[in-house]
Amino acid sequence: MVAALALLIVGGMALVNAVSGEPDKSVPPSGVPGPSGGASPSATPSSPPAAAAASAGVPLVIRVTGPATTVYVKVSTNGDVLTHGVLATGETRKYEESPLSVVATNGGSLEVLIYGKRQPPVAAGTRGQWYVKAQNQQR
Repeated sequence: MVAALALLIVGGMALVNAVSGEPDKSVPPSGVPGPSGGASPSATPSSPPAAAAASAGVPLVIRVTGPATTVYVKVSTNGDVLTHGVLATGETRKYEESPLSVVATNGGSLEVLIYGKRQPPVAAGTRGQWYVKAQNQQR
């Protein structure tokens, strides 16, 4: 009985969030499971008004400004996959590791900041690819 009530409450909250456009706060910080099924601790969501200056020391920030798209982010040195899944419109991810390889099915849906520098936009509907060098390679 308690489990059914809890399920009903969670379902109702999810429905309200879906209708209002608010993200579900119960999703793990990365939101997208890694290859082992667990959420990647390296990717954390951020509020949309985060300034580029605040992101200058962060290797990679991805914001989905267009339609949802599939994004794949992996650490180039060891092959660890940090994100492999669909990111929703309005979603922001920060990655503290580098070097990184990034591929998006629809690169035109993304705003990409590498060490705080906005990358040139990609045409809507085309594949986007970016490479984030290690911090010591930036100087």
